[in-house]
Amino acid sequence: MKDEGLIKDTYELIIKELQTIVTGAYIIAFGIGMLFNYQKYSEFGINIFDYSDVFDFLIAPFSDFYILFFATVSILIFFILVKVDVFCKNKWPKFYSILNFGLNKKSWFKQQRTVLLVVVFFTYLYFSANFYGSFAKDKVVNQNDISVKLADNEIKSGKLIGKTNSIIFLLKDEKVYAIPISSLVKEIRIR
Repeated sequence: MKDEGLIKDTYELIIKELQTIVTGAYIIAFGIGMLFNYQKYSEFGINIFDYSDVFDFLIAPFSDFYILFFATVSILIFFILVKVDVFCKNKWPKFYSILNFGLNKKSWFKQQRTVLLVVVFFTYLYFSANFYGSFAKDKVVNQNDISVKLADNEIKSGKLIGKTNSIIFLLKDEKVYAIPISSLVKEIRIR
């Protein structure tokens, strides 16, 4: 009977921890998706936050393979970095102390290390998002034109930058157009 209670308690603890990890990873992926989408559209002078709703960002990490890839890699790199740091600290304490100039013996070192890891993580994300924005712009510029038929049978053509729930963004002759999907507004020229 005691074993059954112990197994049940252990199972419930694992489920709670798994829920916390999955929720945390999704929130991080959501933030990364917002950052990467912003960088992609800002390359064309579009502030995507003006044209999007929350749902667009909820699915952002899964709407583009590259964003999903960067989100996954970013979370894994951060996790591995923390694990390597702890492993080195436990396995080779003298070497770890030398690498940290003996600062690991100070009372404030743990907080400083945490801040440093977070700064490294966000710096990596910033540079990755900039790279992704440039990569996405090159991809858009080098693709074939698409055509969009409007409600009044007018046809707009251009390179598809992307779309939200309610707007399609086209690039035509260095001009960016925002075409509402379900509205009587015909187009919005961004630049």
